[in-house]
Amino acid sequence: MTQNTLPIPNKGQANRLTLANSGEDAFALAMLATASKAQKPHQPLVIITAGGFDAQRLLEEIPYFAPDLSVHLLPDWETLPYDQFSPHPDLISDRLTTLYHIAQNAFDVVIVPLATALIRLSPKAYLSANTFMLKKGQTLDIEALRLQCAEAGYHHVTQVISHGEFSVRGGLVDLFPMGSALPYRIDLFDDEIETIRTFDVDTQRSLYPVPEIRLLPAREFPLDEAGIALFRSQFREAFEGDPQRAKIYKDVSKGIASGGIEWYLPLFFEQTATLLDYLAPDSLLCLHGDLDSSAQQFWREAQSRYRTLAHDAERPLLPPENLLIKTEDFFSATHTFARVVLTTGNLDVGKTTINLPALDIERRAEQPLHKLTEFISQFKGRILIVAESLGRRETMTQLFAEHGLKVAICETWADFQASDAHVMLGVSTLHRGVVFSDNHAQTIAIITEAELYAATVRQQRRREKEKARSTEGMLKDLSELRINDPVVHEQHGVGRYKGLMNLDLGEGETEFLLLEYYGDDKLYVPVSQLFLISRYSGGPPESAPLHRLGSGSWEKAKKKALKQIRDTAAELLNLYAQRAARRGHAFTLSLQDYEAFCEGFPFEETADQLEAIENVIKDMQSGRPMDRLVCGDVGFGKTEVALRAAFVAVMGGRQVAVLVPTTLLAEQHFNNFSDRFAEWPIKIAEISRFRTAKEQAEALRGLEAGEIDIIIGTHRLIQKDVKFKNLGLVILDEEHRFGVRQKEQLKALRAEVDVLTLTATPIPRTLSMAMEGLREFSVIATPPQKRLSIKTFHTEYSEGIIREAVTREFKRGGQVYFLHNEVDTIHSMREKLERILPDARIAVAHGQLRERELEHVMRDFYHQRYNLLLCTTIIETGIDVPTANTIIMNKADMFGLAQMHQLRGRVGRSHHQAYAYLLTEAGRKITVQAQKRLDAIQLMEDLGAGFHLAMHDLEIRGAGELLGDSQSGEMQEIGFNLYADMLNHAVKQLKAGKEPDLNAPLGVTTEINLHTPALLTNDYCPDVHERLVIYKRLANCNDDDTLDNLQEELIDRFGLLPEQGEALMACHRLRIAAKPLGIIKIDASDAAIQLQFNPRADIDPLKLINLLQRDKRCRMNGPDKLRVAIALEAINLRADFVKSLLKEFV
Repeated sequence: MTQNTLPIPNKGQANRLTLANSGEDAFALAMLATASKAQKPHQPLVIITAGGFDAQRLLEEIPYFAPDLSVHLLPDWETLPYDQFSPHPDLISDRLTTLYHIAQNAFDVVIVPLATALIRLSPKAYLSANTFMLKKGQTLDIEALRLQCAEAGYHHVTQVISHGEFSVRGGLVDLFPMGSALPYRIDLFDDEIETIRTFDVDTQRSLYPVPEIRLLPAREFPLDEAGIALFRSQFREAFEGDPQRAKIYKDVSKGIASGGIEWYLPLFFEQTATLLDYLAPDSLLCLHGDLDSSAQQFWREAQSRYRTLAHDAERPLLPPENLLIKTEDFFSATHTFARVVLTTGNLDVGKTTINLPALDIERRAEQPLHKLTEFISQFKGRILIVAESLGRRETMTQLFAEHGLKVAICETWADFQASDAHVMLGVSTLHRGVVFSDNHAQTIAIITEAELYAATVRQQRRREKEKARSTEGMLKDLSELRINDPVVHEQHGVGRYKGLMNLDLGEGETEFLLLEYYGDDKLYVPVSQLFLISRYSGGPPESAPLHRLGSGSWEKAKKKALKQIRDTAAELLNLYAQRAARRGHAFTLSLQDYEAFCEGFPFEETADQLEAIENVIKDMQSGRPMDRLVCGDVGFGKTEVALRAAFVAVMGGRQVAVLVPTTLLAEQHFNNFSDRFAEWPIKIAEISRFRTAKEQAEALRGLEAGEIDIIIGTHRLIQKDVKFKNLGLVILDEEHRFGVRQKEQLKALRAEVDVLTLTATPIPRTLSMAMEGLREFSVIATPPQKRLSIKTFHTEYSEGIIREAVTREFKRGGQVYFLHNEVDTIHSMREKLERILPDARIAVAHGQLRERELEHVMRDFYHQRYNLLLCTTIIETGIDVPTANTIIMNKADMFGLAQMHQLRGRVGRSHHQAYAYLLTEAGRKITVQAQKRLDAIQLMEDLGAGFHLAMHDLEIRGAGELLGDSQSGEMQEIGFNLYADMLNHAVKQLKAGKEPDLNAPLGVTTEINLHTPALLTNDYCPDVHERLVIYKRLANCNDDDTLDNLQEELIDRFGLLPEQGEALMACHRLRIAAKPLGIIKIDASDAAIQLQFNPRADIDPLKLINLLQRDKRCRMNGPDKLRVAIALEAINLRADFVKSLLKEFV
């Protein structure tokens, strides 16, 4: 195919473009678009593909051949016709952006899957009427903007986090417009826009200024008064009967967009539009692939779902004819445009034709590249080899150089065409290789990693790297206080939080936290003293033990807890001191081998994953025994961390033991390890019920003799008869599944060897130890690639729901887990399912099956011989089945939180939307705790939620004693946070060789009174919750730098601090300066300043005497108070004076 044979048809005409191979469609279309743009600058190319996969592929491939084109994809909603939930806001954002570009004719290429093109759209006028621009210097009426945003479907929130949200705080407006990569912060001076800056969602800090922003509507339909009125009248016309019975009618009448409302879109408009209405009349259409059959299939699916679901009076449905365009109407409408019909000479475009020989790299061969070098020597044209990323390109360059293959590097396709080198190496996201003639009539072979590494599946495609969320940010979530939550005041005990109050005690209005104690006693805590308060999380909030103010019971509870804490701290320190004193093995690393091993990992590591790997390797090289907890959600790549650690250990000449809770998991790890270590001289064995007694005995002998490098097994490995020659690393997978006795045996191992624990939901005790810094801790919170979060529904058991859920999954060719955790009734459940789902192929798996049978069932399910697996929780740590994306849990209230999360993580391991249904028995009362677990798991749809879940678990179950067997204890009495703080303090004291003071368990707390209001005013930060979070963060600042950073952030987010805010900052600066000196109170009025010392304060008496002699304004007021008679009106002068006074004692 050459440049000259690219005839661009005239309007209303069709040309056929026949390609020799399907792999070259991206190149052909890139050339077509470029030619079209050159001849007629305003003639965009619209590619309609048969399926979503091709559309995504072309979106990634076309820009490589023609980087100057602006290429857009109109994405699908990714829901089935008539689904009861709405698409993800990010998808809506992408759709609206693309539609806006199409309407403005501001694009070169747009790619649309056919199913998306058949769905009716909102009219062009709706989009243009509801899109508006904001520019720097323009005048803006905040109320009008608020109204406009609300009518365009934006939600008013206190903190802007995702698309379609806005927030107004005084003269600052935060906005996250649809179709924008970042949210914006608009700073107003009176009613003029002074600056517009982007800001970071995670830190809420501003990034860089922009001159203007475009605001698209947040929905594809209007929910203003006119829109609602039209919807109501058209709804009554379309459906018979009482409209009030329909939930959707009632919701829209109230202005609520309920789930699945997209399938009622035509009711919001007099007339809907089609994709073709949006296009400019001189657009060039390209019909790509077998469009006819995919159109028919989509129609068939819509009609069958309509027939199944149409009889629900509470949710009447519009017939498919109102929502979709008829296939023949669509194709006849395309005839008015210039068209190119793309076909391939030998096969249909959808089929893959690769005209390259086998080129895979054989790692074990003498010459791994022999197939490639042979091809290069015989091929007459030029060759371009492409890697998937720059990092991969470097790796491949090294590999080629090692084996004497010289390749030139090229950055872009244009570089390649301009050069005349025979073989070049570049970077591109092309999916597969192909041989074709380019537009200069020279023959070119493109070879991608898919051909070179045919054995390792390189499935990953570049996705924008999700920002790693900081662990600190996650822990910050603990500050979410709601009214009536129990809190702990360090000096008065546990009370309930009743909100923020403003009181005037004669020195101006100040803000207080109101706490209510036993017998309705009230305590007002000034916000500048929030460091005395922590959230109570020793158990369920309703059973928190409230204390009576001034009764002494709190002091007793604190003393009792502290005695226990002192012993615990000593025991812990002893255990950790033993480990620190014992020299572990310091592993050394051969970088070249390690790099070569890492190449075998078929995905791009996420930022958190790299950090976890670096930390583990650093620990192993340090020479101190490692004890690291890697907490990552199910499927976030913890196994890779383990593989690399094992590699370092074995290459360092030590043995590795991998301990797993179940036999199935042992088998899976054994396969994983065997695959990755296949090219290395490393011997791996497995001890589990899958192995015969003879195999096991042989493995044990090999371990003792040192012939086996890596052993993988269940707790059989901790038994007395297992002896290692030189064990160097123990990897524990899912530690919370082991019993206490086994954990004690593991603890004995810990003092000597490196231990790496992997877990998806750490049990509270390990979590609390990690939080107290007693074990090193890495969180992997970034999902690999673009995994969608798992949609979770909690409903009562009903056959209709099961049928709907299973059918949805089968329709897209997937598989379903059905969890029924009672072995006795599992077969009667099977009969029920066979009745409800006649077309399901059901397999049954439970723990009472013989190991081999279970193994068989799991393998058959994996190979899709069955499409529904009825099973018990045996699958909790099971094998990965990427095609299983729906899980239904029967009697979900009977599961623990960690367990539910773990089970839910079995689905959603590919790019499809995954669903989890939690069913509870109809009519049965659920316990409060179970209800909370179900609520927590639904809240945590987010990926990476395992960590937060453990936090919730801490509160639902109460955190355990750190070392004992029981999972609760003194913590119940004083709350987890305070317990943790006291323990930390005790550990520090003991480390410094001091006995912890039973009267001041947390060291000194300094009370500061500047006799002026110290608070963040209501108009400065209007949201109570946000204020509380900031107060708590201020209270947690322990040095000036952190305080400075926080002050910068406040000014950045809310504007300059008012006077009261400055006073609040001054209080915290004095608190930080006074604490190390042992000063318990600073009272600075406009007439005098008084400091009160702790009886055990570490003050040099000579310095004090010196001061008293030198400055006549100073005198002692009793044994522990120093009074300075000085009249200072201004607050800042008072604060500066106190600071200089404190410096006298340093």
